[in-house]
Amino acid sequence: MAPTKIIGYVLAGLGLVGIVFSAQLAKLLSFLGAKALVYTIVGAVALVAVGIVFILSESKTGGKVSQAEEEVPIYAGEGKKRKIVGYQKAE
Repeated sequence: MAPTKIIGYVLAGLGLVGIVFSAQLAKLLSFLGAKALVYTIVGAVALVAVGIVFILSESKTGGKVSQAEEEVPIYAGEGKKRKIVGYQKAE
């Protein structure tokens, strides 16, 4: 598994734990004042969102395999009766 996916899963997991335990975290962060609960929930949701972005951003090719050199077909026959009989490397 790619390192960015691992980082994404860790961040998303921490965010989910933060959402679940937001009330207890708000008590620990009581120095933030009355809005400590809101800050912890917003921060936890942001961690989940960043984690999801990291998880999904790894695969940009979509699983496609690119060919080193493009090949062009060799046809036999004429008109609508043509058939592909082989491939050759394009120059």
